[in-house]
Amino acid sequence: MSKKYKVLLWSILFDGIGMLSFLFPGLGELVDIVWAPISAYLITRLYKGKTGKIGAVVGFVEEAGILGTDLIPTFTLLWIYRYLIKKSD
Repeated sequence: MSKKYKVLLWSILFDGIGMLSFLFPGLGELVDIVWAPISAYLITRLYKGKTGKIGAVVGFVEEAGILGTDLIPTFTLLWIYRYLIKKSD
């Protein structure tokens, strides 16, 4: 399996973890506060350079639930940008 598809699998897994907070009404916000910085860190590890830095900020804001954006699959959208739109390895 190529690197880009491994990154896709990790991205889908991490987006799934981020959405698990919806299973715990009331407790989900606390989970999001813990997951937001972890998510940002993982984005910088999966997506290097400027894409990773910008993605980490967007991911942190999204996972922290700021502006009601907690449902956005940030990791997977970054993969689409990195490998399908930008088309570089």
